[in-house]
Amino acid sequence: MNENAAPRRISVFDTTLRDGEQAPGNAMNPEQKLELAQLIAGLGVDTVEAGFPASSPSDFEATRLIARHVSGAKFATFSRTTRRDVEIAVEAGGTENHQVQMVATGSQIHLTHKRGITRHAAVREVVDTVEFAVSLGVTDIAVGIEDASRGEDDLLRALTEAAVEAGATCIILADTTGCHTPEEFGTLIGKIRRWAPAPVKVSTHCHNDFGLATANTLAGLAAGADEIQVALGGIGERAGNTSLEEVAAVLAYKTELLGMTTGVRLEAMYAAYNRLREIIRLEEPRNKPLFGKYVFGTAAGIHQQGMLSDPSTYEYVEPARFGRERSLLIGRHSGRTVLRHLIEQLDVDVDEAELDELYRVHIAEREQGDCEDLSVVRERLAEELGTRLAVAAAR
Repeated sequence: MNENAAPRRISVFDTTLRDGEQAPGNAMNPEQKLELAQLIAGLGVDTVEAGFPASSPSDFEATRLIARHVSGAKFATFSRTTRRDVEIAVEAGGTENHQVQMVATGSQIHLTHKRGITRHAAVREVVDTVEFAVSLGVTDIAVGIEDASRGEDDLLRALTEAAVEAGATCIILADTTGCHTPEEFGTLIGKIRRWAPAPVKVSTHCHNDFGLATANTLAGLAAGADEIQVALGGIGERAGNTSLEEVAAVLAYKTELLGMTTGVRLEAMYAAYNRLREIIRLEEPRNKPLFGKYVFGTAAGIHQQGMLSDPSTYEYVEPARFGRERSLLIGRHSGRTVLRHLIEQLDVDVDEAELDELYRVHIAEREQGDCEDLSVVRERLAEELGTRLAVAAAR
């Protein structure tokens, strides 16, 4: 990045309420979607996807509520490339502050086995639906090319150029099956960027089947994408979508290196994620980046020894920046250093023999996986050592 250049502002499109919600177990009612839409908009994302209004009365109502009550972000709807879907989306949300997104068929696999149509028909339906949206007064029209990562160049180029000529303002490239590597996805975005020059936006939509959604999204940005489609907690079909929190964190920590930034409020994401978990009854993960139960905690003695001296020894990502707290846990792999630390806090003197006995009782003989917060163990030690001191004094 040029040291004197301002970082490029990346647009963030959140699909938690649409792609995230359509995965098994993630269903939400309209009122819950509205609550989450308000929380997600409050995070500083640029667009909140409300849902697929033509798919159900529930999504229609959710779109209606979000269009009326969510401020601070644009809202988007999902449609197939049919006039009726777009008409229903506009009925639900109007045209103001509304991005109408429609899905195009981007691979021969989908043309043959899902749609049963020709390439010519796929291009023609995109043109017809985009032009219809324009006729309704929609000014922000996104064409998402489904399965673009397995599409051939001639089809992808035809869809892109026809959509832009018809009035599309954004082209979304979907790695629908999560099959791409960062190099492959960056190459794909670079091609589309050439075929759809500014001011048309190019957006990424990556799935996490290989665990590469965040890496692929970053590669897409490096290749010229303007926008990222993400989901809170990475929820979504199969292994999920690119995680909002992961990309936002990377761009916050690596702003100078990558020359990019977002408007996302890092410190508010964890509370929003926990509310999402409550609504969809999602179990708390242990090791999920940034949001996992123990990602800012450690029970390993060698790590605790370093962190008690300086947390930066094993902590690059700062918990407070994400509304989290670090925790040192007492477990079977903890060492004498953390035990000495607790005893010093209690201002009690013990000799080496007593320390060894306390280590045996409180650490060495723990069951595998049995971990407790330092504060809990400190209280137990305070009671035990206090009793010892009282008995000694009585003697």
